[in-house]
Amino acid sequence: MILPVTLTAVGIAALLNIWLAIRVGQVRTKEKVSVGDGGNDRVIRRMRAHSNFSEFTPIVLILIALVEYSTGTSLWLWGVMALFSLGRIAHAFGMDGWEAGRGIGIVSTMLVTLGLGFYALAIPHISGGQIESGPVETIPVQG
Repeated sequence: MILPVTLTAVGIAALLNIWLAIRVGQVRTKEKVSVGDGGNDRVIRRMRAHSNFSEFTPIVLILIALVEYSTGTSLWLWGVMALFSLGRIAHAFGMDGWEAGRGIGIVSTMLVTLGLGFYALAIPHISGGQIESGPVETIPVQG
C-alpha cells in the first residue's frame, strides 16, 4: 500500500531537516562557534529552530501515516501536511527575527498536532470497528 501523503511529508521533512542543519552550520561558521552555542544568540536561535523541528516532526509524521493508513488518502490530510510543513519553514524564519513567522509556526504546529491527535483517538471509535487494515504479508522462512 502506497501512502502518498505520508511519503511526501517524510520527503519534505527530510529536506527541511537538512536545510535547518545547514542554517545552523552557516551561522556557526559566521560567528566562529565550532562546538555548542558559544553563548551566541544567533547560534542559539538557529539551534532551537532545528531542535524544535526535531521535537515535533516525528509524532506528526507518525500521526499522518497512521491516519492515512486507517482512513485513506484525502484532500484534507494533504492540507494538514502542507500546513505543518509551511509552519515549520515560517518558524525557522521567525527564529531569525521575523516575529510573525515564529507565531505562525508555533500555532500551526500545535493545531496540526492537536487535530491529528484527537482524530487518531476518534478513528477507532467512530468507525464502529469497520476499518479494514491493509494487507498483511507473510515472509516465508527459509530453513
